[in-house]
Formats: sequence, C-alpha cells, structure tokens
Amino acid sequence: MPDLSGYRFTSTHEWVRRDGDEATVGITDHAQAELGDVIFLDLPAVGARLEAGARFGAVESVKAASDLYAPVSGTVTAVNEALREAPERVNQSPYGDGWLLRVSGAAEGSVELMDEGAYLARLEE
Repeated sequence: MPDLSGYRFTSTHEWVRRDGDEATVGITDHAQAELGDVIFLDLPAVGARLEAGARFGAVESVKAASDLYAPVSGTVTAVNEALREAPERVNQSPYGDGWLLRVSGAAEGSVELMDEGAYLARLEE
C-alpha cells in the first residue's frame, strides 16, 4: 500500500494530492474495487474549470457507470492521456499511474476532504 499521508479523500471516493497550488486527482482504491474493471473514462479537456463538489466526468466499468466529482476547484492542466488506451490503469494503480487529471490554482471549496484515517473510518460505517 502506498503512503497516502499526503492525500485527501472525498465521501464520493475521489482523492486529491496537492503540491503547492497544483493538485493531482484520481479515484480511490475502494472506488475502483467497487466498480470492477474500468473500460472508459469521460474526462474534461485541458483548460476546463472545475468547481469543488461539481461533476467533472464519469467512469464506466463492466458493472456500472459513476459520476466523478471535483475535490478542489481549479483549472485542468493535464489529463492522463494513457487512460484513453489503457483505462485499466485505474484498477491497477489508482494512486499511481491511474491518476485522472492535474489541476492548477487548486482551492478547497465546500467539499469535505478527509485524511486517510477519516476516510477509512467512513468506509466502515
């Protein structure tokens, strides 16, 4: 298991890792396990503006489709293009190669961001 001490998690199972005013966003290991094999991702274009708590895309799997919600506000600076050809990377490495997008000007909004302990405790509820 990777060191997730620098990650923050949403109740809708997205994660964010900040590096200054930049942030990387993905879905949690719990989310990918519940979804099953990811087959497609609908992600925003570079330059799109995200609002914390607002829908920014969707993930489709062999079991279900699920909306994705922004953990922070900001402007999309990169989208993980490798996921277009290999969406299964989300299943194989949700905290590594399976990241979804990068955001600049990352600012917290009304979304509750939890540390790893609080997120794991919420999963057990």
